[in-house]
Amino acid sequence: MFVERTYRKTIAAEDLEKFRVCVGQSDILVYVGEIREGERGDLNLKAFTERLLFKYRGQIKEYISRDPLFLASLKPYPIFQDAPQIVKSMALAGQMAGTGPMAAVAGAIAEFVGRDLLKVVDEVILENGGDIFISTNLQRKIGIFAGDSPFSGRLAMLIKAEATPLGICTSSGTVGSSLSFGTADAVVITSKNSALADAVATGIGNIVKSHTDIPQAIEEAKQIPGVLGVVVIKGSKMGVWGEVELVR
Repeated sequence: MFVERTYRKTIAAEDLEKFRVCVGQSDILVYVGEIREGERGDLNLKAFTERLLFKYRGQIKEYISRDPLFLASLKPYPIFQDAPQIVKSMALAGQMAGTGPMAAVAGAIAEFVGRDLLKVVDEVILENGGDIFISTNLQRKIGIFAGDSPFSGRLAMLIKAEATPLGICTSSGTVGSSLSFGTADAVVITSKNSALADAVATGIGNIVKSHTDIPQAIEEAKQIPGVLGVVVIKGSKMGVWGEVELVR
């Protein structure tokens, strides 16, 4: 299903090179900094990123061909010992968040592609369907898109350079086509592990069916090792915990 990512019209990082890479269901917006000293100056970063995306998507698809339940499970799922590292990352994230491993797929791809890009450039901001991997030399603002909530488009998370690399992942029961059993307008999780942030955003999003569920959602997110910050938005109500600085 094609989903127009209208929030991308509000994104600006004019000091960085911007390009978009699409492979299968993956539609990634990429901002990169300067090519590192010692790397080829003529390196085509878009083509390089596309190859990385093919590589990691291919590893996941090949594993699913061996173990189809990995794709279908909505609960933590055991995997083969010889699974690729990205598959192991997804499975562990699902186990910690209480979700199926595919709840972590967008965040995992963002981080694995992003970390490989960081070997050749000095800054990366990679957005994959609302899930972000960021490593930056400057302070940045990451806007929060929360559908019809009055907070949507009015708030941003202030991300300091020294806090990165960082995963910032969002789940919503009212925006987009991702599976959610809740109706939160936005659940945003920050973690050093983007796969974990993605899975936890999904798991916590499943809890929120009313604004009265926000305290429980925050409390459950706090208990998961590796979660650094949480924002939960439902209509005109919001809960925030952890290493989160919100700005206009």
